Amino acid sequence: MQTRLLEYFLALERERHFARAAASCNVSQPTLSVGIATLETQLGKRLIQRDRKFIGLTGVGEAILPWARQLVAAADALGRAADTVRGPLKGEVRLGAIPASMPAVGCLIAALQSRHAGLNVSVRAMTSRQIERELAAFELDAGLTYLDFEPPAHALSVPLYAERAMLVTAVGGVPIPDPLDWEALAELPLCLLHQGMQNRRILDARLAERGLALRPRVTADSYVALLALVQQGGLCSIIPDNHATLLAGLAWAKMAQLPEMGEGSRVGVIVSDSAPMGPLAQAVLSVARDLRLPRGFGSM
Repeated sequence: MQTRLLEYFLALERERHFARAAASCNVSQPTLSVGIATLETQLGKRLIQRDRKFIGLTGVGEAILPWARQLVAAADALGRAADTVRGPLKGEVRLGAIPASMPAVGCLIAALQSRHAGLNVSVRAMTSRQIERELAAFELDAGLTYLDFEPPAHALSVPLYAERAMLVTAVGGVPIPDPLDWEALAELPLCLLHQGMQNRRILDARLAERGLALRPRVTADSYVALLALVQQGGLCSIIPDNHATLLAGLAWAKMAQLPEMGEGSRVGVIVSDSAPMGPLAQAVLSVARDLRLPRGFGSM
């Protein structure tokens, strides 16, 4: 069985559209359709429900999906392992990162490319749950996410730093209460990440322990969007303390420490604990173990 046929199958399942799947595989649509038909013939089973267009996978298609992902990932790792014997590690590292970790992404990638100059990196902003799913589906090589709250399953991890929260508002905008306690925080006009983001779920859990709840006026999935809202002066937001380094020198931004929450939330690199581990995942994990982040990232 050719791995390429499985790649066509996985692309079709991912794109849910024959033309888009063919484009993602850099082949014509007829070539992809013939490849899928050949795979079905080899297996002796129908894998795709179709009526002029893609409808979905059959029961058999669903059943072989995790095995197809594993075979394609293993074949890719096998090729890379053979290449590393002949020379430097090359290829594209697929990294998923929660928005809260983005300031650390630059440090991680710089260290990775310093050690492995032949690597390219593709970074995708994702939720912690998406990172966990895509690692399991071999769609990512590594992730940067929270390690303790809703800890990722079936993953090896390297902690990088402990995150704490800060309040940010615009100079001349929403006044910061003095003292800034939890009750005062809950009354502020806030814009926050939505509850699909783990950072927000951690914050909500910490407030719930104190019998309080936050009711933001606006929610988003991006800190850039939140800061743009804060800059207008009518709202304030809660951001990770490491983002303060990105705001340094901006005349409009004013920050304040939140009341003590206890230990910070650990953020780190995760890779799938499947064995053998692929060369790209090994490279990221090795760099993460040696990484020393600059000032502005909380110690653990």
